[in-house]
Amino acid sequence: MVESCTCNMLCPCWFGVKELMIMDKGYCASPVLFRIQNGGVDGTDLKERDVVVAYDFPGPTMYDGNATSRLYIDEAANENQRKELENVFQGRKGGPMQIISQLVSKWLPTQSTKIDINDDGNNLTAAVGSFGKVKSEQLKNESGRTMTLQGAGFASAFQMENETFALAPSDSHWSDPDLPHQFSTRSGAVANFSWRGS
Repeated sequence: MVESCTCNMLCPCWFGVKELMIMDKGYCASPVLFRIQNGGVDGTDLKERDVVVAYDFPGPTMYDGNATSRLYIDEAANENQRKELENVFQGRKGGPMQIISQLVSKWLPTQSTKIDINDDGNNLTAAVGSFGKVKSEQLKNESGRTMTLQGAGFASAFQMENETFALAPSDSHWSDPDLPHQFSTRSGAVANFSWRGS
């Protein structure tokens, strides 16, 4: 999972505490890239499929909900894969996305689009059709080790490995005309995840 959002580094929503969720711009918008390495749903193989979920929360906090969202699914996905990816990422199969989807009041129609990804293990860029680009770079300390955060509220909710994510400042740009905002990002995080639905 590669997350980026409009807040300054680090987005306070990660802590899962409403009183700390002060959105730097008065709203929070985020394209989140999910890269499925292995897995499936109800007999449909989803291995190596890519999905971006864009969220636009009007504030004052994420927990106030009322978000507008859209899925962008890799155009290589077939009809059954698209259906199951929609079910998972719009929260209809339980799991972490059901929690987040309860905060979404409007799902825009899903888009099937080309998703081109370049990833060297530290730096990632993903061009998502004509909608935007996700750009993420893992943050290193003076000794070259990736900086991480463990045990934050949403690291647990998203079922990240060891409840840990890498800090990864972003420079993503998103311009879907149907979303409330066209935006650029600064905050970001990267993590591996393992999910089971209902």
